[in-house]
Amino acid sequence: MHDPQHPAPGGHEDTLEIVGKVIAWYQQEIHAVRRSPAPSPGRLDQLLDEYSECVRDRERLRDATGEEAERLGALYAARLKELEAAGP
Repeated sequence: MHDPQHPAPGGHEDTLEIVGKVIAWYQQEIHAVRRSPAPSPGRLDQLLDEYSECVRDRERLRDATGEEAERLGALYAARLKELEAAGP
């Protein structure tokens, strides 16, 4: 069954959508940590590193083969589910 919140990894467009959702999750978390009255520098650094990794992967998708796009799509679909399950 098709789940619009978690598209099945497929081509470049599907993978870009999934990576975009993961990037948006990190942006929200980074913003929340920065607004926190006592932000954890370690947590912020971790989020920024993971966000940067996602942005690099999104850039790599431009030249990725279909196989690489599928691999990244599966990786990011799993990551998105994990992030959403962990909650904010």
